[in-house]
Amino acid sequence: MAANREVAGSSDPTASSLSRRLWRYGPLIGWMVLIFAGSTEALSASHSGLIVRPALLWLFPHITEPQIAVVHFLVRKLSHFSEYAILAVFAARAFQGSARQGLRQKWFMASLVLVVVYAFSDEIHQSFEPSRTASIHDSLIDIAGGITALLITLWWQRGRRVGAARAEAEA
Repeated sequence: MAANREVAGSSDPTASSLSRRLWRYGPLIGWMVLIFAGSTEALSASHSGLIVRPALLWLFPHITEPQIAVVHFLVRKLSHFSEYAILAVFAARAFQGSARQGLRQKWFMASLVLVVVYAFSDEIHQSFEPSRTASIHDSLIDIAGGITALLITLWWQRGRRVGAARAEAEA
């Protein structure tokens, strides 16, 4: 009887559908959770400074405090750009593999909408955190990271299609 359940479970289309969804959407949701967690006090400027400052002093012993402040600021803004670029790539991956044809066809726009909505909601979330400050500028940096990643993804995929078409034509 147990063997019958295992066989039935392995051929169950809903089980394979669930695993495909987890494979597609798991990284996206996981990354969104990491962004949310990072928007708490854990990654506030005071905490990230505890990492950036000693690293800079070790690499550049004669660096001044104003220089440290500039580099710390740039690292934080580059982090915004990068984390949303990664979010956009995960969104594109998830939506391009969707079982819903409309979502597959509109993956670029769906990914962009997700990035924009999540960037603004992240800043709203930060406005409720005592050690964080909400900034429209950070949202714009987030969105710029997402758009950049989506455009690179689109460019890369078109290049692959053109290369495949050329290879097929030559064969």
